[in-house]
Amino acid sequence: MKPSIYGLTFDQLTDWVTEHGEKKFRAKQIWNWLYQKRITDFSQMKNVNQSCIDLLQEHFTIETLTEEIKQESQDGTVKFLFKLHDGNIIETVLMRFNYGLSVCVTTQVGCNIGCSFCASGVLKKNRDLSGGEIVEQIMQVQQHLDKQQNDERVSHIVVMGIGEPFDNYDNLIDFLKVVNDQKGLSIGARHITVSTSGIAPKMYEFADEGIQINLALSIHAPNNDLRTQIMKINRAYPLEKLMPAIDYYLEKTNRRITFEYILLKDVNDHKKEAEELADLLQNKKHLSYVNLIPYNPVADNPYERSEKESILTFYQTLMDRGIRCGVRTEHGTDIDAACGQLRSKQIEKEKARKQKKLQTN
Repeated sequence: MKPSIYGLTFDQLTDWVTEHGEKKFRAKQIWNWLYQKRITDFSQMKNVNQSCIDLLQEHFTIETLTEEIKQESQDGTVKFLFKLHDGNIIETVLMRFNYGLSVCVTTQVGCNIGCSFCASGVLKKNRDLSGGEIVEQIMQVQQHLDKQQNDERVSHIVVMGIGEPFDNYDNLIDFLKVVNDQKGLSIGARHITVSTSGIAPKMYEFADEGIQINLALSIHAPNNDLRTQIMKINRAYPLEKLMPAIDYYLEKTNRRITFEYILLKDVNDHKKEAEELADLLQNKKHLSYVNLIPYNPVADNPYERSEKESILTFYQTLMDRGIRCGVRTEHGTDIDAACGQLRSKQIEKEKARKQKKLQTN
């Protein structure tokens, strides 16, 4: 399979074009056709010479994702199930907010982090996505919007889909450079958020990148015992390693960090945990925001959604301690809301179909 053209940053494309005997300005023309005119075939690039088009067709492809399922919610959320060139499937979600249109992208096929409450982690990591495969998720969603002829554009990105972004670091950084490039999609750095479960060494590296991209940390518990119970990554990077990495990021960037906290009934949603979380964040509260997330139940998973009273108590406890927080607005609750849920269902259906076929034969 030829690699996706979307996997090249503008500088990489420029280098590739000149190395193959074409003029440097061709890169800008190609970039414009890809990200502003959003072509789906190299032959559509009208002002690019045929020899350059032939070169591109020989070495790259534009479309590597095939839309398998598209679910549309009453609230405007659209969940896409894409098939990759090797038959693997991933999820991408378009969400509507009052501030714009946000897309949640996937970075890996499956996930090895193994959070016990997460639908994404039910199926282990198969492979990393290439930078091009991550970028193409944005392009497919934007092309979906283009077909509506409403002049809508993707304005925000959250890297919170299936997989751990920092476990696919180099491809993640290339993706960020492509979508942020002002000559192309020009999605502002401050409109992009990367979420990590807490791979501490990569948090230091990310802080040193010198980019304005937002960072979110999936913390989900305020102490090691509880966090290890629901997030096995805490064995490798317990709070003693994680909090210094956060402090380094805050000192280096002076940018606010969001702490994601999913509320699980009678597990981590008591006032006691809220107080512990407030203690943990007290010395960095000026650059901290806690995003409280109501849990979307997953089949064959023991966890339940916290009661509204527990959520309110947790929220108020943090606020009383000076920790800014909010409860995440839910999207797409009528269309397999939990991340990875649609993918898991589709894989189970395919297994059942193959099993039935074997029995029939």
